[in-house]
Amino acid sequence: MNTAPQMPLAAPAAQPMVRFAGVTKRYGELTVLDQLDLDVAPGEKVAIIGPSGSGKSTLLRVLMTLEDIDDGVIEVDGEPLTHMSGPDGALVRASSRHLRRMRGKVGMVFQSFNLFPHMDALHNVMEAPVQVLGLPKAEARERAEELLAMVGLQDKLEHFPAQLSGGQQQRVAIARALAMRPQVMLFDEVTSALDPELCGEVLNVIRRLGDAHNLTMLMVTHQMGFAREFADRVCFFHQGRIHEQGTPEALFGDPQQERTREFLSAVNEAH
Repeated sequence: MNTAPQMPLAAPAAQPMVRFAGVTKRYGELTVLDQLDLDVAPGEKVAIIGPSGSGKSTLLRVLMTLEDIDDGVIEVDGEPLTHMSGPDGALVRASSRHLRRMRGKVGMVFQSFNLFPHMDALHNVMEAPVQVLGLPKAEARERAEELLAMVGLQDKLEHFPAQLSGGQQQRVAIARALAMRPQVMLFDEVTSALDPELCGEVLNVIRRLGDAHNLTMLMVTHQMGFAREFADRVCFFHQGRIHEQGTPEALFGDPQQERTREFLSAVNEAH
């Protein structure tokens, strides 16, 4: 009882940018996320690693509302993502308006670039701010040019996706996600479709983003070296839950769980 007065003091510092509380996602009989709990602090950079089928990409997809959850609550910036407060204060399914507003807080870059093939790089980045945010075209163009310059593509504004390398397309996709000014950026295996020499250029862009912007980032990756260097925290997923987590130094240098050790050993052998 005596802890109650202290709660308001603790809340501002403690509020995570992203919170998963008891989140479960099933596909038929298969449970992909199993009562998952995860808090991500504002500005924190979290790398998510683990074997295929452990729930890593599903975590990002439910955060983007590309998939529904079966149980639990996801919050972004202190607000429920897929639910909202009903008239009696209880949580009800979110309206499409609430979902649209909440989606604006989260940007995602996929392993397949998903660019519009009939638009040049500039218009790929301009499109959503104009259509979704209602930004005037001149302002959207200025923002797009700035972001494409930031990802090192200032000389490719009029190039169409087919005229760009895979690494360049992925950098356009990153600029496009940033154009919506999200608070949270999700990266799903963004280098897995690229040749090894192109991985570096994309990872360098993400590294620069991390340095330059106070974005909260969640990255699913098989690039252990990058996770080690980039992340504030690494979460090892196994069977839909976080099996082990810690700083990159702790998790890669001295993993506590046998399953984590097996996974890291297999990954190291593969490389």
